[in-house]
Amino acid sequence: MTDVVHLENVSFSYGEQPAVADVTLSVGAGEFLGLIGPNGSGKTTLLHLLLGLLEPDSGRVELFGQPVSSFDQGERIGYVSQGATDRAETMPVTVREVVRMGRFAHAGHSRLAEEDRDAVDAALATVDIENLAERRIGSLSGGQRQRAYIARALASEADLLALDEPTVGVDAESRDAFYQLLASLNDRGITIVLIEHDIGVVTDRVDHIACLNTQLYHHGDTESFVESDALADAYGASGRIVQHHH
Repeated sequence: MTDVVHLENVSFSYGEQPAVADVTLSVGAGEFLGLIGPNGSGKTTLLHLLLGLLEPDSGRVELFGQPVSSFDQGERIGYVSQGATDRAETMPVTVREVVRMGRFAHAGHSRLAEEDRDAVDAALATVDIENLAERRIGSLSGGQRQRAYIARALASEADLLALDEPTVGVDAESRDAFYQLLASLNDRGITIVLIEHDIGVVTDRVDHIACLNTQLYHHGDTESFVESDALADAYGASGRIVQHHH
């Protein structure tokens, strides 16, 4: 299996405070990886390192087989950052305009062509928000906004989808529908790396788990994680899994 992401002995500190310490892991093409850990455990930092948004103090990061420092195919990555839906409230743009942004990497300085408009329409249809296309992004619910950002990534023809706690503030019904969407996208071959605070949701939805608290306590399939001591090691006595049945 080809690695979409590979980190080898990666460390990063904020001043004297270590955030990520000697982490080695790979994410294969088509994987759905859940990245979990306590608050302040370095999850978002690790995600930023694997996307090339931060440069490691030591170690090596590769994206699609290339050093992340020289990776120049940004259209292959769809990233929804923590709090992205909150910032949407101040954006004076429609849902269609947000999704259209995903085509700019393909169009360059040229005007969007018919194939770009078709890609936008297809992305809106895939996430089932065609009826919201002309609405202002700020007028949508949290779950609807997340779908719009996923559609933007689809329009860019992303191979890797990176999501940082995408369902914070989203109601339970919308959250379930959102995870069903992610499952269908993963079935289509899109690699997904997800930070999620609800451990029960992660163990229900993903096929691989990386458990982090500065250092990596576990990286493997979901079953091996559930059977391991990684949760207690990373979270302490407060760590436990609550199963969600769907």
